[in-house]
Amino acid sequence: MANLFLKQAKQYAATRPAYPTELFDFIASKTARHDLAWDVGTGSGQAISPLAKLYKDVVGTDTSAQQLSYAPRLPNVRYVHTPPDLPLEGIHAAVAPPGSVDLVTVAQAFHWLDLPRFYPQVRSVLRGGGAAAPQKQQAAGVLAAWCYTEPCVDAAVDDAFWRLYSGSQPYWAPNRRMVDDRYSGVDFPFDPVDGETHTGPFEFSTERRMDLDDYLTYITSWSAYQTAKEKGVELLDEATVRGFAEAWGGDRAEVKTVRYPIFLRIGKMRPE
Repeated sequence: MANLFLKQAKQYAATRPAYPTELFDFIASKTARHDLAWDVGTGSGQAISPLAKLYKDVVGTDTSAQQLSYAPRLPNVRYVHTPPDLPLEGIHAAVAPPGSVDLVTVAQAFHWLDLPRFYPQVRSVLRGGGAAAPQKQQAAGVLAAWCYTEPCVDAAVDDAFWRLYSGSQPYWAPNRRMVDDRYSGVDFPFDPVDGETHTGPFEFSTERRMDLDDYLTYITSWSAYQTAKEKGVELLDEATVRGFAEAWGGDRAEVKTVRYPIFLRIGKMRPE
């Protein structure tokens, strides 16, 4: 995953949407304790600041050192640059000991993970698992993974966007289809959190104010944009940019509200 975002780390940090307070309040309400959260695939840290307000300590990990260089520095946050194949013992040493984590989050990175390998790692570090499993009184830890789907502006801009997005399909990695599916079909072997009857997806949304240049810079942060560029294809060619400008209304500096739907899967440790 790191290589897909290496060349556009700055654009990613500058234009990707923040997540709403409601999302984090919902997630935090489902963990009995708020001592330690692990944000997996933290990237440039879009989820870090809200987590740091709700949990005593937060560790953010990513396979891209360049992405991590743009993440916010906060007193209760620790970042770890991890290799993609970090073994379980390495996770216990570098990230968190067994059975010590209240919450594992994966923000817009779940579809890049090797889930059959990732799930045992999660179960090992979450409370209620690992070495702490026999402690029946210990509250079960929670895994929360979410994605945002394609942005919505207005009918004209969205129409231009979908023409571009449809044409970009050959350049997306196959697992990106999990996002198009809103994570609804992914195997998620965790139990519903307290007060819920299923593990999602639960829908939220976030907004960002952008002018046209901001909006186009967001598109250049796509992994598909980089892949196309490496194959000699410019997704934002002159005609496409002109079409976006016309759809925007002719004034590139006009600031519009861009809405991103968010879809959350959340579950707690299953009893062994």
